[in-house]
Amino acid sequence: MRLSFESEKEVDVLRWLFRRTVSAFERQWSYDASYLREIIDVSPHAAWRFLSAARLGSYCRDVPIDAWVAAGITAVRSEDCGPCTQLATAMAERRGVAPEVLRAILKDDVAAMPADVALAWRFTKAILAHDPAADDYRAVILERWGPRAVVTLAFAITTARIYPTVKYAMGHGKTCTRILVAGAPVAIDRQLTSKAWNMPSPAVSYDIGTRLSGVQTNH
Repeated sequence: MRLSFESEKEVDVLRWLFRRTVSAFERQWSYDASYLREIIDVSPHAAWRFLSAARLGSYCRDVPIDAWVAAGITAVRSEDCGPCTQLATAMAERRGVAPEVLRAILKDDVAAMPADVALAWRFTKAILAHDPAADDYRAVILERWGPRAVVTLAFAITTARIYPTVKYAMGHGKTCTRILVAGAPVAIDRQLTSKAWNMPSPAVSYDIGTRLSGVQTNH
């Protein structure tokens, strides 16, 4: 869909519609979207482009919801934006992801993650670190869930990072120190968030049975 901005009146109408949509979103999720309001004020066209790009994250095919959520939350955590991480967590709760799974993702407690979640978490960590081990995890994902799953996780990782990057660039970024899960706080270790992850080397040979069961990493 392409928006046409042919008159100042049309721009004003679009600006009003976008503001109304943002206000509803803020009420629904108890989220401060001031940065979006600034984009809308500057240019409804820019706001439309931003929201269109972010829609990539809604693509979800052939991946368990818990694994999809793990990729998104892990990616957004890497950008150290507390409100973004809280929003992603709240949305995951609304989708039915169990609190214990969300706590494990937020605390990087891979031992407490179900196998599918651990696989998505490891893949995401390797991608973020540009670690060649991502190739091994991708191979497991392809065998377990298929090629659309790789695209799904790629989009989840990418779009999760768009929001905090834009927020920090516009002066609205806030560090991540505590997230609520089921009403209880989960402390976020920022040193863990920013450290280089010790992923298994792709040179290590795994038989497919071991790979599909979820290998353990140093953590």
